[in-house]
Amino acid sequence: MRLKKIIATLCTFVAALIIVACLAALPERLVFSGGESYTFYLGDTSKNCRVITANSQVAALTRLTLTDVCGESATFSALDIDEFLNGVNGEIIFSEELSDSVNYYCKADLPYSVTVYGEEINLHICVKKSGVTVASPIIFGGY
Repeated sequence: MRLKKIIATLCTFVAALIIVACLAALPERLVFSGGESYTFYLGDTSKNCRVITANSQVAALTRLTLTDVCGESATFSALDIDEFLNGVNGEIIFSEELSDSVNYYCKADLPYSVTVYGEEINLHICVKKSGVTVASPIIFGGY
């Protein structure tokens, strides 16, 4: 009987350690921090890309459950672009101005990349009046 109690206590302790480790690791799995919502791109190209969106409260947990992630994005109501670029060691390679947005295509210390106009790009920033979306490597689909 005493051995069963020791084993049960040990199992509880190990389970608690696993939970604490998971909670510590959850935020580290996201490419961007502080976003209001997150989108994960699954597949191997933008042509067959599946999109999964999650709010900030469940984004880290959602990311842990996904496989074949080829990129992710985060949305912000406002973002200091220069400060953000400094935080990811980013450099603007080129930009596009559209009727409703300005898009910056950058190189940064981020995990995903694609080739755009012959340049390796791994950070896309889209600035609109309604907010800012950042993505690595780029924003797939509409923005």
